[in-house]
Amino acid sequence: MLILLAASAFNSLTQRVHAELRDRGHSVAVELVLPGTRLAEAVERHRPDLVVAPMLKTAIPREVWSRHVCLVVHPGPVGDRGPSSLDRALTDGADAWGVTVLQADEEMDAGPVWATAHCTLPPVGKSDAYRGEVSDAALTALLLAVDRFASGTHTPEPQRSGRALPYLRQEERRIDWAHDPTDRVVRILRAADSQPGVLDELLGGRWYLYGGHPEDGLRGRPGELLATRAGAICRATVDGAVWIPELRDGRRVPGDPATVKLPATLALAGRLPALPEIPAPPDTTTVDGGPRTWSDIRYREDGEAGFLSFSFPGGAMSTEHCRRLLAAYREACSRPTSVLVLGGARDFFSNGIHLGVIEAAADPAEESWANVNAMDDLVEAVLTTTDRLVVAALGGNAAAGGAMLALAADEVWMRSGAVLNPHYRLMGLYGSEYWTYTLPRRTGTGVAQRLMSDALPVGSEAARRLGLADRTVDCTPQAFAEETARLAVRLADWPGTRSRVAGKKARREVDETLRPLAAHRRAELARMREAFFDPQAPYHALRRAFVRKEVPSGTPPHLAVPTRGRRTTATSGRPPGITAPAQSDRAAGPAGC
Repeated sequence: MLILLAASAFNSLTQRVHAELRDRGHSVAVELVLPGTRLAEAVERHRPDLVVAPMLKTAIPREVWSRHVCLVVHPGPVGDRGPSSLDRALTDGADAWGVTVLQADEEMDAGPVWATAHCTLPPVGKSDAYRGEVSDAALTALLLAVDRFASGTHTPEPQRSGRALPYLRQEERRIDWAHDPTDRVVRILRAADSQPGVLDELLGGRWYLYGGHPEDGLRGRPGELLATRAGAICRATVDGAVWIPELRDGRRVPGDPATVKLPATLALAGRLPALPEIPAPPDTTTVDGGPRTWSDIRYREDGEAGFLSFSFPGGAMSTEHCRRLLAAYREACSRPTSVLVLGGARDFFSNGIHLGVIEAAADPAEESWANVNAMDDLVEAVLTTTDRLVVAALGGNAAAGGAMLALAADEVWMRSGAVLNPHYRLMGLYGSEYWTYTLPRRTGTGVAQRLMSDALPVGSEAARRLGLADRTVDCTPQAFAEETARLAVRLADWPGTRSRVAGKKARREVDETLRPLAAHRRAELARMREAFFDPQAPYHALRRAFVRKEVPSGTPPHLAVPTRGRRTTATSGRPPGITAPAQSDRAAGPAGC
């Protein structure tokens, strides 16, 4: 079928829907529903078999839904209605939720139901849950609904009851630092992450707070700042404290562009009092009932397998993030392990350089240059690790330089719900991170060029078929770390691992004689430098529009043109350059939601 996606933005869920519908053989086009968009005209132009709205903030007009079946993905169970469904669920502490795929009708979220799916809500931020458990449930329900529509025999069930709740305003999100305990503060913060944030007063200014991680080891006067760690601030509650990684200036002059979300200590530069920088304890793994704390980089071992996990807000890696992760990587490589897992946490793996920090810098060109070189240093360290196998474990999405960081590893393991965006051109960049070496060696030159030029999301099954991933792991987001640990320990114990390490070292030496890594880096960075230091280069306007949430003028042409689908099937062989056979692993235990 030809399916038209009507969406307010090409967000993570819309990207996954786009990728997975294509993987099932459907042709897919996108229409961004922006101010002034006449959706009826777009539908008439495309003449789709079906309209799907994965994330739409406005109502579908009568002239569209009265003539075409329009399936709307609502992030709430049957009967739940309104624009802040997931926010309210997390604020109220719900641990179970659901997704409803309904048919657009006169009343928003009240149309007949084509499919539903249930999911858990673990104690994580809203955006993390949305890209994880909620996204899994959405795809389960939507793909069932699409199949039911295609059958031509299914009749959707009318909703018997329901209640629309209003938008959750800042007044309802307010934190009472003098009275709210840590758990409530964390729930409020997580329910507003990554949009809209919690508006609060701090150090004489108004700030939107993002993220929320409990801290049991520090105490102080409620509302007081206690310490910093890796760019985050620690603020006291009545019974403990919370770590807040990011802030955004809450003062905005009407008509001015939106302010930029930044690491908290950078946002507060010049205002922040002298506070101790408290490093994370060596082992930050929280045992049930034990003291809680936060760290964005963690390391642990299990036998001969080492696990270096990291989690940066939004997957963005600033110069400082890259340097700290590189230091941790080098320390991990000094340990007596035969397998090193990079990543493995839920949600984003990496999205490359930190455009927000770059935008806020006194000299964005210089910061861009420093950031991309720091990313290159990290990727080079992975590529030149020849004494052990390195596994990139993607529990969530990866894009641009972050995707290339993953491809630098010997094996790439993707959770079944993860999505790759292995390209740069939508930000006006040629690309770096040794992509001219890592991408063609996995996919071949022709496919590599097509991936870079098409600039489309790639689902896990297509990634495995194309050679971008070696293994897909079918499990819930919450189970991914445990599953990758099990697989990594098994790989470390496998008798053939030692010979694979020797073979890897020999291949790296051969590749170096054919074209040194330094030559790849030099050529890529020459193109990147041109974009960074040319004030008229499109990169600067595109970066500004991205971080300041500027509304695009229309649907990007590469999305508006229907993309033909290809039904993805398991491959029997493996393309050249892949270091392990393609595999798909289903986790033991309960199926995903």
